[in-house]
Amino acid sequence: MDQEMAQADIESQTEETPENFHKGKRPVILKFDDVVYKIKTKKGGVFVKNRVAEEKEILKGVTGVVEPGEMLAMLGPSGSGKTTLLTALGGRLGGKLHGSVTYNGQAFSNVIKRNTGFVTQDDVLYPHLTVTETLVFTALLRLPNSVTKEEKVEHAKAVIDQLGLTKCKDSIVGSAYLRGVSGGERKRVSIGQELLINPSLLFLDEPTSGLDSTTAQRIVSTLWELARGGRTVVMTIHQPSSRLYYMFHKVLLLSEGNTLYFGKGSEAIEYFSNIGYAPTLAMNPADFLLDLANGIYTDELNEDHVIDKQKLISACKKNFSAQLKPALQGISDSGKGQKRFLGRGSGKWPTSWWQQFSVLLRRDIKERRHESFSGLRVGQILVVALISGLLWYKSDISHLQDQIGLLFFMSGFWGFFPLFQAIFTFPQEILMLEKERSSGTYRLSSYFMSRMVADLPMELVLPTIFISITYWMAGLRANILSFLYTLFSLLLNVLVSQGLGLALGASVMDQKAATTLASVIMLCFLLAGGFYVQHVPKFIAWVKYISISFYTYQLFIGSQYHNGETYSCSVGQCQIADFPSIKGMGIHFNLHEQIMAASVLVIMLIGYRLIAYIALMRIGVIKN
Repeated sequence: MDQEMAQADIESQTEETPENFHKGKRPVILKFDDVVYKIKTKKGGVFVKNRVAEEKEILKGVTGVVEPGEMLAMLGPSGSGKTTLLTALGGRLGGKLHGSVTYNGQAFSNVIKRNTGFVTQDDVLYPHLTVTETLVFTALLRLPNSVTKEEKVEHAKAVIDQLGLTKCKDSIVGSAYLRGVSGGERKRVSIGQELLINPSLLFLDEPTSGLDSTTAQRIVSTLWELARGGRTVVMTIHQPSSRLYYMFHKVLLLSEGNTLYFGKGSEAIEYFSNIGYAPTLAMNPADFLLDLANGIYTDELNEDHVIDKQKLISACKKNFSAQLKPALQGISDSGKGQKRFLGRGSGKWPTSWWQQFSVLLRRDIKERRHESFSGLRVGQILVVALISGLLWYKSDISHLQDQIGLLFFMSGFWGFFPLFQAIFTFPQEILMLEKERSSGTYRLSSYFMSRMVADLPMELVLPTIFISITYWMAGLRANILSFLYTLFSLLLNVLVSQGLGLALGASVMDQKAATTLASVIMLCFLLAGGFYVQHVPKFIAWVKYISISFYTYQLFIGSQYHNGETYSCSVGQCQIADFPSIKGMGIHFNLHEQIMAASVLVIMLIGYRLIAYIALMRIGVIKN
């Protein structure tokens, strides 16, 4: 009766309203029964014919249950299947998963995903954002519209206080190459991002990895408090100290995908003692369990012996059938509670498309402005602009070959520069994209559009500065309309090249391979652009029609020279249209030709970005 009254009291707090959203707890009983996970691997090298596909079993019938108010720790050596099981329980494991995983008796769904927190082992955070900015942006994206913007910001500040991050709230997060908050503080920021949604379930993969014992103790103590508040907490942990071990309500010991023990952490030593493996020295229980999981047992003489792990597996199965299974079946899934939990929030996304777009746009601008306008990058552009202006200083129409060379150099330089900048965009952000998309934070389309819009001012400012310096120093046509025409052509070239970089980066997702491929493609475009080779063989002449440089070069020529103009040559005055570098391209200085060149570039601009978006949609976990 007391248990039922306590359950009813918890359920009474689960209504999702602005007033009690931050206080409400949604009790969830997590059950996993006979979970099996297999993958197929191919035996033999890449060049071996008829490679045999082998099936490897990662998880071999793992069973357990975690109730609200409990913290389960999964122990085991590397390769034992801890992270795989955690990923499966968190609904993030691709491929075929056999067995049953239920949440209050129901299968995984979008509603459960929105009420589940998942902290990965590596802290995937934006380095240039402060702690407050990181949590506020996350709150604006993940909390539903039933909570006002002001309440979301206040909730983020409350989480900062709860996790003891007040002293560093205005410090940037940092990275391996940028000094920021400490490792423990960074881990608490990652946990704070998941606490913002007030999760019923909280999964953590190695939350103490790489931290000192004091910091690890502080983090696990925080998680223990969260569990005591009615949440269901599940974590993997490699080698906890004895202080940490005794904070775990339940322990699951894995070895090569098999369960060696499941039950209360305080009863693990007694269990193994009863089957003949008692520790002979006073030691950390976690160390003793890991020794057994590795197949090692230390006797009274302090000598290590290799033990038969199959015996431990069989003993666990026997104990499970006799004692644990009846106890698990006796734990009710709480039908009333599950309806209340699963019936909340019918929408797939917590916020609208426009809200996601605007928040992501602000976040992108704050984060990327440091990279786009870094001193090194700005200095590089200024130096190249000044050198170009000095090399072509006051080269009037009498130096026609020099002027045309400058125009082609600009099309080439501003083809390569934005291309290689854009290649790294998605490969560098794939971890963040996977993390946030797996949590149901936003639509892929809102993310993609925010990136495209955020890049516009950053990608267009530097070429504008470049052309403003070089154009007038080099003595190109001193006419404001010609200058604007040249500027428009250059910016269009930059955006198309950037789109090609985005498409290659999203399609290949390997930075070295994408860079090599981009170099080959851009070199082909330059060679077919009409400056180096005017008499291209017919069987390969088609390359120029897909060349960004070809159409940009056409626009540049049209911005500087008009039909009927002449230049000084060996026979007096010659038509500019008859100059080899221009005549070989078939340029006739008419408006229709210029519009066609610009139209093709616009089609490329849209087409390359569409290819990048489709490539992102095809990546495993990133599905729109």
